[in-house]
Amino acid sequence: MPTGAGAGGARRRRNTELVLVLFAVLTAAFADADAECALHGGLPGAFALQVCGLGAVAVLAHLAVRRFAPYADPLILPLAVFLSGLGLVLLHRLDISYAAKYKSVPVAGGQVMWLCIGVAAFIAVTVGLKHHRILQRYTYVLMAGALVLLAAPAFFPGDTYGAKRWIRLGGFSFEPDEFTKLVITIFFAGYLTVQRDALALASRRVLGMYLPRGRNLGPVVAIWAASLLVLIFERDLGTSLIFFGIFVVMLYVATERTSWVVIGLLLATVGAGVVGSMEPHVHGRVVAWLHPMDIYLPHPPPGLISEQGAQAMFSFGSGGVLGSGLGQGYPWLIGFAGRSDFILTTVGEELGAAGVLALLLVYALLAERGLRTALVLTDPFGKLLAAGLSAALVLQVFVVAGGASGLIPLTGKALPFLAQGGSSMLANWLLVALLLKLSDAAGRTQLEPGPDPDGTVTLSAEEIRAGRALQQGIALG
Repeated sequence: MPTGAGAGGARRRRNTELVLVLFAVLTAAFADADAECALHGGLPGAFALQVCGLGAVAVLAHLAVRRFAPYADPLILPLAVFLSGLGLVLLHRLDISYAAKYKSVPVAGGQVMWLCIGVAAFIAVTVGLKHHRILQRYTYVLMAGALVLLAAPAFFPGDTYGAKRWIRLGGFSFEPDEFTKLVITIFFAGYLTVQRDALALASRRVLGMYLPRGRNLGPVVAIWAASLLVLIFERDLGTSLIFFGIFVVMLYVATERTSWVVIGLLLATVGAGVVGSMEPHVHGRVVAWLHPMDIYLPHPPPGLISEQGAQAMFSFGSGGVLGSGLGQGYPWLIGFAGRSDFILTTVGEELGAAGVLALLLVYALLAERGLRTALVLTDPFGKLLAAGLSAALVLQVFVVAGGASGLIPLTGKALPFLAQGGSSMLANWLLVALLLKLSDAAGRTQLEPGPDPDGTVTLSAEEIRAGRALQQGIALG
C-alpha cells in the first residue's frame, strides 16, 4: 500500500473493494443455492467447497490489486466477480437440464478452469504492467499480430454454425477475435493519439456538420474495408460490427467531431446492407431476424437458418416481469445455444425483465467506471484506451443482447463473463486488468499528485481548480 498523502484514500478504496467482492461472491452463492433447491430440493455436499473456491479466487485477485494497483477504482473488480459468478451459476443450472434432456456433457467445470486462468492472467497483467503508457511503444507490433489473428480463422477448415471464428490445433481451440478486440483498441489509442489533430481538421460545413478533409478519410475507409473482409470471408457479423464500432467511437472521442460518427454509421449501414444481400450465411441471419415466426409456417421461405430467434422471444415472454425463478424455467428448449449465444434468454425466463434490466445495468456500470477513468486521466493515450475498452465491452453486450432480443440479427458472440467460452472469459479478464491499471493511474492523479513514471508533471484535481481560479482572478484584475 502507498505511504504518501493519498494512503488513506487508497486504503479506503481497497477496503471498499474487498467488501464488495465478498458481497458478489455471496450473491452468486445465494443464486446457486436457489437453483439447487429448485432442481434437487437441497444443496449438494460440495456446495460449501464451491463457494469457498470462488471466494478464494476473488480474494487473490483483490490482493493483487491491493498491492500493485492501490489507487484503482473499487467497483471494477467486484463487478467482474459478480458477472463471472452469475455465469457459473447459470451454466451449472443449464448443465443439469441439458444432462437430463439431451445427455449432454457438463461445461460448468471447464468454465471454472477458464475463470481461474483468466484471473491468473489478470494478476499477471496487474503485477507485470508497470504503467499503461508502456503499451504505446508497441502499438504497430501489436496491430500486426492482431491482423494475423483476425485473418487466421479464414485459413482453417471447418465452420461453426456457418461462421469461421475458431482456430483449431489438435484438441485445442480458441476464438482469436476475443483477443483481437483488445489489441486493436490499444493500436487505435496509439494511432489516434498521434493523428487526432489532423483528423479533427474540417474542410467545410454541410447541414450543420463539419466534414473532414478527403485525405483524412483514408484510415476510416481502410478500417471499414478490413471489417467488411472479416464479414465476407469469415461470415462473422459480430466481430465486424465490434471492430468498426470501436474505431468510430474512439475517433469521436479523439476529435469530438460528430461528422465522424455520421460517416461511420453510413459506411456500416452500406457495407452491412451489401454483404447481407450477397453472402448466404449473413443473408440467412437477416431473414431469420426479419421473419422469426415464419419458421413455423407449413412451407417456410428459403433462407431461414434456425428457429432460435422465435424461441428466444417465447423465452423472454414466458419470464414476464419477475421470472419463473432460478431452476424453474425451460431454457433447454432453445437448444445448446442456450449456454452460449442465448444465455440471456435464461436470465429473461427465470429472472424476468427485472433480472435482464439489472444485468444490463451491471454491464453499464462497469463501462461507466471505464469512462470515468478516461475523464480523469491526463494523458491522451490513456484517455483513448480507457474509452475504447469501455466501448468494446458495451458493443459486445449490445450485439449479443440485441441479437437475443430481436433488436438486430444474431451475431453468434458470447455475452461477456456469462456465456460458455474460454477465450471470452480470458479476454474479458484481461480487459478488466487493463481498466484497473488505467484507473490506478487516474486514482493516483486524484489522491496522490506528483510526477508520473514517465517524468511528466501530474497535478491533482484541487491544484487544477486552484490554478483555474488564479487565472480567472488575474483576468478579472
